[in-house]
Amino acid sequence: MFKPLAKLIIALNGNLRKGQVAAGFAWGLLLGLIPAGNVFWIVLFIVSFFFKHHHWSKMLILAIFKIIGGAVAPLMDLVGWQILHIDTLQPFFTTLYNMPFVPLTKFNNTLVAGGLVSGIVLWIPVFFLVFALIPLYRNKVVPALRNSKFLGAIKKLPIIAPLIDAVTKATLSGK
Repeated sequence: MFKPLAKLIIALNGNLRKGQVAAGFAWGLLLGLIPAGNVFWIVLFIVSFFFKHHHWSKMLILAIFKIIGGAVAPLMDLVGWQILHIDTLQPFFTTLYNMPFVPLTKFNNTLVAGGLVSGIVLWIPVFFLVFALIPLYRNKVVPALRNSKFLGAIKKLPIIAPLIDAVTKATLSGK
C-alpha cells in the first residue's frame, strides 16, 4: 500500500502533468464505484490502460473506494434501481440481456448500473476538481508543510517511516 501512495506523492510534487494525475483520480473513482468481479469491470480496467493518466493515483483511489464501498453501496444501489426502472429503457435492457455474453457484464445489477452511471457523471467534475487543486497543493500546501514542526513530528512516527523510505527509494530510482 505504501508504494502507490509514494508514487502519488512523487507525482503531486514532481513535474508530472496535472491532467494526468487528475485523470488517474477520475479513473480510480469510476472503477472504484463499479463492483469488481464482472466482465464489465475487467474490460473497463483494461481499457483504462490505453489512456494516458497516472496509474498509481488510479490504483490508490480505486483501493480507497473499494475499502469504503460498503458506505457508498446503498447510494449506488438506489441510483442503479432508478436507472434500471426507467420505463422507456426497458426494451433496450431486454435486448441487451438477450444478447450473447452481455449478461456477463451484470449491467442489470443495481450496484453495477448505479456505479457506472455515478462514475460517468462524476468523472468530469472529479477531473476538474483535482486539476484545480494540484497547483494549489504544489504552490501553497507543500511550501507551508516543508519546514513545519508538525511535519517533523509526523516523520518520526513509526507508521510514516516506511512511507518516507518508499518515497525516497522511488525518487532515487526515478520511477
